[in-house]
Amino acid sequence: MTSETRHFATVADLTDQEIQLVYEVSANTKTQVAQGIRGGQLAGRVLGMIFEKPSMRTRLSFEAAMIQAGGHAIDIRGPEIGLGKREAAKDVAAVMSRYVDAIMIRTFAHENVEILAENSDVPVINGLSDSAHPCQALSDLFTVREKLCSPQGELGSLDGARLTFVGDGNNVARSLARLCGRLGVHFTLSAPAGHEFDEAFLATVAKESPSGQPVRTIPDPAEAVGNANVVYTDVWASMGQEKEAAARKKVFQPYQLNADLMSHAPDDALVMHCLPAHRGEEISDDVMDSSNSVAYDQAENRLHVQKGLLFFLLGVERG
Repeated sequence: MTSETRHFATVADLTDQEIQLVYEVSANTKTQVAQGIRGGQLAGRVLGMIFEKPSMRTRLSFEAAMIQAGGHAIDIRGPEIGLGKREAAKDVAAVMSRYVDAIMIRTFAHENVEILAENSDVPVINGLSDSAHPCQALSDLFTVREKLCSPQGELGSLDGARLTFVGDGNNVARSLARLCGRLGVHFTLSAPAGHEFDEAFLATVAKESPSGQPVRTIPDPAEAVGNANVVYTDVWASMGQEKEAAARKKVFQPYQLNADLMSHAPDDALVMHCLPAHRGEEISDDVMDSSNSVAYDQAENRLHVQKGLLFFLLGVERG
């Protein structure tokens, strides 16, 4: 790996200034897409995408981003590589970085992301691992800035906004908590006992926050959403936890995002879900389809923000 190579394994891999730059570039590219403009910033560039987990939004958003910018993406399924089994992860990184300009991986063990990054001469992007989903968090807070900071959808400061995550303290929640702390957003987790963040992670979030802002943990979801600008939820059983699904459904039932729970939140609170949604489980149809829901906007912004991220990591836009 060269000293200039930048990776995006967690949200901590970008400075605050770099996050703002990615957001500005993403907003510009989103405007261009709406105007029918397709640039050639990534002409001749290739993104290699490794998928050990199923994907719709991650694959489509990254592939569309590359194509719209004049590049190309290659989809490689997990069994074709056998990461760490058929072939050592460090060997995969060394070889792939001689074929492609960037690598995106969607995997189970976060260690796979770290090994690829340590041994790759091109940027490695974490498209999801069991402990982090930085691309989701990055685009989610871009969406919040669009919705809360200006009626015209212009980007502004998120400082002081309040986001409540209702459900499991999973990879999405962890990445959101870290990025919220960086950007001045007050993050609250409402989860059943045993599914909260551990103390080491809470200390990490507080340390990374410029003001040392802590994560609030409020077990009662009605109390937790009381003054939220954003109420966020995700599936109760993530990929790899299918055998726990029935037991988790019983534990998490009081945490369903439904009309009753949302009646405790401000009338204009945004509803967010990273998708896919298990309608009737973690979120009811009426809330998912309400005018407060911005789930589809979140999904669209994966395209624009990941394009901005690619531009940054590949040196097209670095200020």
